[in-house]
Amino acid sequence: MKPRPEKIVEILLLLSALTAVFVFMLICLFIFNKGIPVFYKYGLTNILGGKIWDPANSSFGLLPMIMGTFYIAAGSLIIGVPLGIGCAIFLAEVAPRQLAGIIRPAIGLLAGIPSVVFGFYGLVVLVPLIKELFGGAGFSALSGSIVLAIMILPTIITISERSIRAVPKDYKKGSLALGANHWQTIKTIILPAARSGIVTSVILGLGRAVGETMAIVLVTGNVALLPGSALDPVRSLTANIAIEMGYASGEHASALFAAGIVLFVFILLLNSLVLLIPQKVGD
Repeated sequence: MKPRPEKIVEILLLLSALTAVFVFMLICLFIFNKGIPVFYKYGLTNILGGKIWDPANSSFGLLPMIMGTFYIAAGSLIIGVPLGIGCAIFLAEVAPRQLAGIIRPAIGLLAGIPSVVFGFYGLVVLVPLIKELFGGAGFSALSGSIVLAIMILPTIITISERSIRAVPKDYKKGSLALGANHWQTIKTIILPAARSGIVTSVILGLGRAVGETMAIVLVTGNVALLPGSALDPVRSLTANIAIEMGYASGEHASALFAAGIVLFVFILLLNSLVLLIPQKVGD
């Protein structure tokens, strides 16, 4: 029989877990209760596939915001993933110990910077730079992608580096003993062995990119129109909710909750993907 203190701790831990699940269920119930009526009234196709967002005239098409979110998130991955994985490889396999000891805390500090600071940086530096180089207003999906790429770097670098370091040393020693050089060993042995953690870092980074709000509001222009290119102004789902929820009411507010449902489902799918990755690695 377990000692009484241990049993009390187990009960407290169980209650903590149940509380987390209960809070999650409450959030789900609240969001779906507020957002579902719009889907019922106007139809799922009209909401998700509608190209016009005009609450004053009862047009609640979320497609421009969905595509805006996709443009920004995809751009951030295109920029951030190679940089993040490259930095992780450098820290784990190439960098001298003293240099790595300087870079790692800097990456940790980067993760702690508030998102609004990244947004101000983009507003003051990136937007004018993009305007000067490519023309237009500078507020664009490209500026949002660059800001988000910087923001997701700590997630990708930290998890990828840990995954690379977790690869058994015998793999590396065996490859080098067979005549492969250091880079060939990294490319053909270490990275494939660490792919589970690397893919997880990318998915978690994507989740961060999709859910970001303040930095995006400051640099993307917030125009609720379908973007034609990366240089067009866009509005993400999170920005749409943040900008309009303060004065929305009635069906308008319900439509914003519908946007929240779309975000919620997408993030849930991403998290589910993370859970499935370890099962696929050994295939």
